[in-house]
Amino acid sequence: MSQAQTVRKKNRKKLKITTVITHIVLLVCSLIWIYPMVWTIMSSLKPQNEFFKSQLSLFPSTFTLENFTRVWLRASFATYFLNSVIVTVCSVILVLIMTNTAGYVLGRYRFFGRGLLMAVFLSSICIPLVSTLIPVYQIIRSMGLMGTRLGLILSGAGGAHVIFLLLFSSYYSTIPNELEESAKIDGCGFFKTYFSVMRPLSRPISTTVVIMESVWTWNAFQLPLILTLNNPSSRTLAVGLYAFKGENTIDWTGICAGGAIAMIPIIIIFISFQRFFINGMAGAVKG
Repeated sequence: MSQAQTVRKKNRKKLKITTVITHIVLLVCSLIWIYPMVWTIMSSLKPQNEFFKSQLSLFPSTFTLENFTRVWLRASFATYFLNSVIVTVCSVILVLIMTNTAGYVLGRYRFFGRGLLMAVFLSSICIPLVSTLIPVYQIIRSMGLMGTRLGLILSGAGGAHVIFLLLFSSYYSTIPNELEESAKIDGCGFFKTYFSVMRPLSRPISTTVVIMESVWTWNAFQLPLILTLNNPSSRTLAVGLYAFKGENTIDWTGICAGGAIAMIPIIIIFISFQRFFINGMAGAVKG
């Protein structure tokens, strides 16, 4: 065996060892990351007395669905779940329409004031969300939408969503001009070119935006809590969980069951569409 072959063999061996170590480290980090979610789901299957006896144990000795029944039927979680679905779906649709169309214009066209407009959008990222609570509250109250699903939808979808805007703008800017020129030759105007040619190409970014906005809207707490104080029937799941914390007692198994109900749909959505999410982010970063 020549010296070059020996060196290559040693390098391959080192690479395998490095790969194995990397996978082990990532596996340990993944287990640490998912443990709280797994613990919450498993704790929701424990009886109340077992929960306090063995809080750190993962698997219950006695499985029960009583916590889910109590939460779903007695704590109005069926209503909260429906509210979360309606608010999330409508907010995602509105955000997708706004950011997609605005991103197309900013990514494909050069006009006077575009640089200033982009600078304003970028600077808005530095504004804390808490500082916008009072203006949003006053706007929703002046519109007479306090404690309504429509108020939650508009307050959630009415933000700047600069990250999504930049994703679409970056993606559209990388599409060859020949596609638009071909559409113009075929007689397509501005809107037909956008809807028939350009918008279908943005499907990877659209999927990314749908996943991210769904997670953010589904888990939103502070603003929905403020807007639904006068109407508990319009609460979302995240706000409904807060009701399990009383002044003197806390229903821990109820919180775990409610948390499991709130987590499982988002986990399923992310696992089902993670390939599109990664492809969309990669395409945007490449752009």
